Amino acid sequence: MNRRFYKLWLLITAIAFLLQTGVTQAKDVDWAALNPDLVGADLVEDTSECLECHEEYIKSYAKTKHGRRLSGDCEACHGPMSKHIDSPNLKPVPAISYKPTSRLSSDQKNSVCLQCHEGGGQMYWQGGVHEANKVSCNSCHYLMERNSDRSLTIREDMATICTGCHVEKRGQMLKSSHMPVREGKMGCSDCHNPHGSYAPQLLRAATVNETCYQCHPEKRGPFLWEHAPVRDDCSSCHDSHGSNNPGMLRNKGAFLCMSCHQYGEHSNVPGYNRASATVGQGCINCHNRVHGSNHPSGAKFTR
Repeated sequence: MNRRFYKLWLLITAIAFLLQTGVTQAKDVDWAALNPDLVGADLVEDTSECLECHEEYIKSYAKTKHGRRLSGDCEACHGPMSKHIDSPNLKPVPAISYKPTSRLSSDQKNSVCLQCHEGGGQMYWQGGVHEANKVSCNSCHYLMERNSDRSLTIREDMATICTGCHVEKRGQMLKSSHMPVREGKMGCSDCHNPHGSYAPQLLRAATVNETCYQCHPEKRGPFLWEHAPVRDDCSSCHDSHGSNNPGMLRNKGAFLCMSCHQYGEHSNVPGYNRASATVGQGCINCHNRVHGSNHPSGAKFTR
């Protein structure tokens, strides 16, 4: 391989890897714009100075991914510390703080994180629903201590974090038919990207159906006889966060079918479906291929 081409290939590969992992070359941050108390402050670039007062924090931080990657560089997130070291009792502290008492807005806090994390999964953060609702990175992540095995989240269970705000989804997931989130077999981030997405509802895939097909490929088709609403949107019939109906259906079997099918060769009334439903399934006792059929005689999804 040509040496010049090989170097170019290595460069492209490295850039692609950084974009995929969401870690890019850090940008310069205007610390004084974030906190006027940092005007005139200089970088110390010596963590040993911080150890004198913050030994406990630094030891726990060193065990995290950031601590290993940044080699304990406190100033990467807290800004130049010369003023704080010269006058440790000065109030307010001339540093970038992420505590609830911080004077920084969510956008200002996030700008520090985005100096490195603006590619990969964070590519669509700006303009996303969480940014628009003033969610800050430290609402879900805690960097100073390893509280989870991945992503430095404030808790190991992602669902607990998400339902702290999305309480209605927690109620849905407690229903009898639900995604296996409570059992720990999947999490909210398997379907949604909390850092932003080009798809609706922060979905990782382009559409609701593409998201569902990741676990339910047998429902994708193509089918000789396609059920139009199924092809259009799985959520037309299913509530993906939970339901008290079998299969996470939005309504009880026959009633769900009759919301569209109010005609036919037999009487489409609840009484008929109850009478014919020997196992309590209503329409699908006969029309049991509701997602589509490949049988030549399956036009009505009976086989």
